[in-house]
This record gives sequence, C-alpha cells and structure tokens, in this order.
Amino acid sequence: MFGGTFVKLDFSYVFRNLDFIAEGAWVTLRISLVSFVFAFIIACIVGTIRAGRIGGILSRLLGFYVEVFRGTPLLVQLFLIYYGLPQLGIVLEAWVAGIVGLALNSGAYMSEIVRASILSVDSGQSEAARVLGYTPLRALRHVVFPQAFRVALPPMMNSLSALLKESSLVSIISIVELTRVGNIIYSRTMAPF
Repeated sequence: MFGGTFVKLDFSYVFRNLDFIAEGAWVTLRISLVSFVFAFIIACIVGTIRAGRIGGILSRLLGFYVEVFRGTPLLVQLFLIYYGLPQLGIVLEAWVAGIVGLALNSGAYMSEIVRASILSVDSGQSEAARVLGYTPLRALRHVVFPQAFRVALPPMMNSLSALLKESSLVSIISIVELTRVGNIIYSRTMAPF
C-alpha cells in the first residue's frame, strides 16, 4: 500500500524508456570507472607515502587530506567542488567536478587500504630484499607491492562497488546518470514504481 491505495507495479514505463535508462546506466558506469582509476592512482601514491612513515610536512598534508575527505560527506564535497570553486575562479564542467569529487573521496578511503596492505607485509621481507642488494624502491616494487596487492584486492573491489553506488550523488550537479534518469521518468509519468 502506498498512501492508502494499492500501487500497481507497471514495467511498461521501463520498456518505453529503455534507451534513456541504458544511456543513464552507461553514464554511471563511465563516471564510476574513470573515478576509480584516478582514485586508485591517488590511493597508491598517498598510501605508499603514508606507509613509509616519512615524517614532516608531506606526511601531515596527506594525513590532513585523508581525514578531511573521509570525515566529510561526499555530497558536501561535490557541492564545494562544483558550486564553491567557481567563487575562487576555478570553474569545472559537471563531468570533471563529479569525477574529481568521487576520485578524491574514494582515493582517501582507498589510500588507507593501500597503507594497511603495505604495513601488513612482514618487515623481514624488505630487509631480506635489501640484503640481496635491492634498493628500497626496488624492494618495494618487486617484493612488498606484490604481497600487498593480494591483501588489498578484496577491499579495493568493495571500494569499486561503493563508488558505483556513490556515483548517484553526481545527479545533484546536473549530470544525467541513472538516478537522475529515474527521477526524470518519475516526474514525467508520476509513476514511482
């Protein structure tokens, strides 16, 4: 029951708008995948630097970035990027703002996955690599990263799933993706189901 009356589930609206829905789904997938690629790059850089326990201002800045983006809602971040940055003279297209917002937000979460995965590799592994003549970067690349990758893969896939769901928020910055398509169809037909 909905509002005291029975609501009939009518799939004819879906079939009549299938092209529009498919286009919205394609937009959602593109935004999610591009954002995930950038988030992965950000996560690898930030997570690796933070796992190295390098002191100083860089570590503090990266820690601040992670805490800010993990501690504020994605919706607020998207509003600030799309509507706030133009106040500073930085105007981004809706697509770019959506991708930047999703990538920075997901990159902060994923950087903690990368950092924890690197720290989960026994320190004896990198010590053994150095004894064999590896430089610290080669030891990281050839010994630590492959082991950390196996640990990081399952939570990274969870992050991709979360990013796909969170991409619905880009509809508030005028991107017509799957959620926005559903709202448009609803407003045209007045049939929520």
